[in-house]
Amino acid sequence: MLLHILKSKIHRVRVTEANLNYVGSITLDENLMDAANILTNEKVQVLNLNNGERIETYAIPGERGSGVVCLNGAAARLFQVDDIVLIISYAIVTEDEARSYVPKVIFPDLETNQPK
Repeated sequence: MLLHILKSKIHRVRVTEANLNYVGSITLDENLMDAANILTNEKVQVLNLNNGERIETYAIPGERGSGVVCLNGAAARLFQVDDIVLIISYAIVTEDEARSYVPKVIFPDLETNQPK
């Protein structure tokens, strides 16, 4: 049996941009991606704490150290600058792997969107 489990989570970052005229995805500061072990083009779920919206998209790297959290494409209609979001990735693992897997969860500084 295979299970979907939490792989990594960026808990509470601030949206810095919403770009409707981009093809799609979420642009994240590379420092956040590295700290949370989220890879380029990895599927992520983005949860908006301000309005309850939940979307699935893929992560692309933004400028390292910039603090960028930018919702691109259609998602720009659901997320606004200064909204607080959670960004989650999942893994599909065996039951044995799930029993020992420890997710990577980070709690960035909300003012700078930088890992602590």
